[in-house]
Amino acid sequence: MATNDFNNKVIAEFRANEGKVGSPFEGRPVLLLTTQGARTGQTRVNPLVYLADGDRMYVFASKAGGLTSPDWYHNLVANPDVPVEIGTDTVQIKATVVTGPDRDTVYATQAAANPVFAEYAAKTTRTIPVVALDRK
Repeated sequence: MATNDFNNKVIAEFRANEGKVGSPFEGRPVLLLTTQGARTGQTRVNPLVYLADGDRMYVFASKAGGLTSPDWYHNLVANPDVPVEIGTDTVQIKATVVTGPDRDTVYATQAAANPVFAEYAAKTTRTIPVVALDRK
């Protein structure tokens, strides 16, 4: 199944079930991140597993351990003020890339909670970006 088809299925399931989705994300916190294309200006929605820390959320530009970061990451860096859907709520956030030891700590926390993220890091030579999402 193509990435867009997969994402569209997850997005539809998320919206139909008040933010709950099944396999492969069942039991994990998922949000829908809406970005604006850095080059195209097109609106795109991506389902992402996130890590909650109080009012702050973190997302991870893993691309399943791919050699490059996903498009949503580049779009978010270019246009960091975006909406996210969490459950039945839509909130405006400001995205900030987390770097250095703070990034390493957050990524390690996510990898401990969701071991697939450790697998993603092992599959690539790049440092997987971590992005903090703060409510505006």
